[in-house]
Amino acid sequence: MLERVRRYGELIRFSHTIFALPFALLASWWAWVVPSMVQGVSVAFRWRDLAGILLCMVTARSFAMAANRLLDEKFDADNPRTAGRHLPAGLLGRNEVLGFTLACAAAFIASTLLFLPNWLPLVCSLPVLLFLAGYSLGKRFTWLVHFWLGVALMLAPVCAWIALRGSVVIVQPADLLPSVVLGGCVCLWVAGFDVIYACQDFAFDRERGLHSIPARFGVRGALSIAKGLHLLMLGLAMAMSFWFPQLSLGWIYRLALGGVAILLVWEHTSVSERSLDRMQLAFFQLNAIISLVFLAAGGIDAMLR
Repeated sequence: MLERVRRYGELIRFSHTIFALPFALLASWWAWVVPSMVQGVSVAFRWRDLAGILLCMVTARSFAMAANRLLDEKFDADNPRTAGRHLPAGLLGRNEVLGFTLACAAAFIASTLLFLPNWLPLVCSLPVLLFLAGYSLGKRFTWLVHFWLGVALMLAPVCAWIALRGSVVIVQPADLLPSVVLGGCVCLWVAGFDVIYACQDFAFDRERGLHSIPARFGVRGALSIAKGLHLLMLGLAMAMSFWFPQLSLGWIYRLALGGVAILLVWEHTSVSERSLDRMQLAFFQLNAIISLVFLAAGGIDAMLR
């Protein structure tokens, strides 16, 4: 049983939840700690809301990864880099993964009930799941697929905000703006590092007619585009501290952005057109730190307002 659980955890790369979860928690923290951002409306903290955020994040991401493995099984089997994944290698059966995917979808929808009487999360749950599953099909028809993934993770802070302040958002849509801008930072950041990650498969993608920025523009062009996306992310993140004074994003947050910039430089110097050997450092370790830095800095500044 423990071995089975471990395999499912590896299937969905559970540890990678750390990419989006900190941004959902940061948006939630802002919604609770900064209650007067629009029209003086306050949001009371409830433990069941926090549980709902955590459960929705874990189940939605688990669904998305399991669906990705199902939809990409044939390509994974043909790609030497991914042939060892659980489905191609026979470590898990297709019916097992399908059952797991459906169970995660059902658990996600059920988790939205924790936010009642706010019914918006429940109404949005199915469209969100369809969008998340659709990412895996994107590479079949557009090289903009990296932005699809970016928007998928952008939903984390936006949906967390809606889950906590849905009634306010309906009356005053501008209340959603802080989470949307934070989500924009997430989108640019994720699209940038996904472009870097996709460089590993640019030859396979070209051979099989799959679409990606590396397949379209080559590794050198893709790495340049990734740098541009991360520069835009830093600029947007800095602009947040001026656009939303209610968040009180001051010197702690701005200093942390300097640290994020250093980590991104490290990420981009770790890979090159000639060498992609340090992809795990560039993709996972450094980006995990970046997400935690955002959570810590944005949370502390808002708390000390």
